[in-house]
Amino acid sequence: MTVRLLLCDDHAVVRAGLRALLGSAPGIEVVGEAGSGEEAVAMAAKLRPDVVLMDLQLGAGIDGAEATRRIAAPGVRVLVLTTYDTDADITRAIDAGAAGYLLKAERPEELFAAIHAAAEGRTALSRVVHRRRAPALTDRELDILGQLARGLGNREIARALFISEATVKTHLGRIYSKLGVDTRAGAVAVAKEQRLLP
Repeated sequence: MTVRLLLCDDHAVVRAGLRALLGSAPGIEVVGEAGSGEEAVAMAAKLRPDVVLMDLQLGAGIDGAEATRRIAAPGVRVLVLTTYDTDADITRAIDAGAAGYLLKAERPEELFAAIHAAAEGRTALSRVVHRRRAPALTDRELDILGQLARGLGNREIARALFISEATVKTHLGRIYSKLGVDTRAGAVAVAKEQRLLP
């Protein structure tokens, strides 16, 4: 599947560089460029891209977080690409509906992968951002996650870690809650996506 992408950055040189870079990426087609938040909102409504690559600081007018809030909808995912990595910026973007948050210092392959992940409905976070937003799992919870990833059941996990099955169940409940899932497979999938497993 080819991902139809709209670029939004207030610097023409950055947009040109991104367009050239993304032109070499398999499965990505740049369908438009916007130089402001307002322009991005209008172009997204008109072009209906799969993903909008959005800068946060856009000069005059609405910023990237507000543009994200206006654009994010089923079928149109917004991926923030910025130099700003403060907790406040990250929180505003994610709360506005961004499907991911990457820093401009990322390697091109990371950017390409994040664009495809966003198009598929998955979350894509820069490693730095992920470390800040990662749920605070305890060492024991991480141990149990590791055993889950190996496909072990509660009894086997209890034996492997020298704890009771009831303790395993308690930890699993906390893991599910922290990761926002309700199944073992969901926990393992999110843990892999968020690089919580070795």
